[in-house]
Amino acid sequence: MSHGLYISFWLPTVVLGTALAIKLPSILKLWRDPLLRAVGGLLVFACAVFVFAAPKTIAWTNRVTGVPNIAAPWVYSLITALSASWLLLVIAWRNNLTERGAQTRRATRWVVSVYAGVVVALWVLFALADVPVERIRDLDTYYATTPFMREEILLYLLAHTVACSITARLVWNWSRTDGLDAWLRWGLRFLGAGYVTNLLFSAAKLTAVVARWTGHDLDWLNTGIAPAAACIAATLVAVGFIVPHAGQYLQERWRVRRRHRCLRPLSRLMRTVTGGREPFDLRATPELRLIRRETFIRDALLQLSRHLDDDLRARSYDAAVALGFERGRSQALAAAVTLLDAVETRQQRRDRPATDAERPPAATPASGPAGSSDPDTTYLLREIQAVSQALRHPVDLQAVRARAAAPAESMSTHE
Repeated sequence: MSHGLYISFWLPTVVLGTALAIKLPSILKLWRDPLLRAVGGLLVFACAVFVFAAPKTIAWTNRVTGVPNIAAPWVYSLITALSASWLLLVIAWRNNLTERGAQTRRATRWVVSVYAGVVVALWVLFALADVPVERIRDLDTYYATTPFMREEILLYLLAHTVACSITARLVWNWSRTDGLDAWLRWGLRFLGAGYVTNLLFSAAKLTAVVARWTGHDLDWLNTGIAPAAACIAATLVAVGFIVPHAGQYLQERWRVRRRHRCLRPLSRLMRTVTGGREPFDLRATPELRLIRRETFIRDALLQLSRHLDDDLRARSYDAAVALGFERGRSQALAAAVTLLDAVETRQQRRDRPATDAERPPAATPASGPAGSSDPDTTYLLREIQAVSQALRHPVDLQAVRARAAAPAESMSTHE
């Protein structure tokens, strides 16, 4: 049982440490942001609570200082500081939304003053109390009826309960705000669940202490339920901070990889134009691979531009609309048909006899159907994702191509 309890204290410490490591770069970079400072303080104090509340750390602290049970006011002080950081987090959040600077500063000073006073009172009460017997796990109930220690225990639990109740209510209200990012909303739900579970910690402790006052023994609430609730609560709070960052990071990675994969058909088609492919490096980030593929495609499109037929694209667009495709899809299909035709035209010209290929440039048909202006490549260069997606549907392309090649009088007129 001792070993399991020891592990249970360090598990939330690891999760909280992970959350702190994820947030730390932003905290250091934007240190002037009160919301980020509040988050940083919360995670630091939360980690410290579980480090110093572990039974082996409590015994070590008492042994090193030579003062029996001095770990108690130290852990109580950390819990009180953590409770204050919860309130400061909510205050900083409200400031970001309402910009009520003066009111926020007053609320911040009030929280800091009150909870700093509680910490001072905890140490004064401990100095006045007589607690000679070291208690590692059940100090709250063992000394529940001891003068001054009784008041100290009640004081830190009340400070914790008040802060937790206010924070839980405001976080739950925040999570129901319209327009929140889905990952942030889930993070807030985990935070809210964590603060509600923290109330279970306070309730179990207070019930066990009050039971001692009335001559009953409910110490199992103090030694069993309360530590478990604290560990679960801390883990939920840590997950609440991790989820928005991890979720947004994974979503962005998925979006980048999906864009890179969607460009594969167009990239393969452009390889027939350049005779090569985009640079590849196993160590390159997904973002860099996407940039390289997009750059490769656009460069190849510029090489192919002189072979593009704007008249074919217009006819292909009308054909796609006539076949029932919506406007955006029709544009992409028409562009894809034009690209395929340009690649074939380019290849045919390269395969002509040398005598034809060596004719002066003036004898070569100018770009565009009328030979008077350069083809418009704006859409192709801007909408490479849509065009590449269209290339994944050869049946649709074949239908559009066949209809565009039909006599003009057989096609319906569309705007």
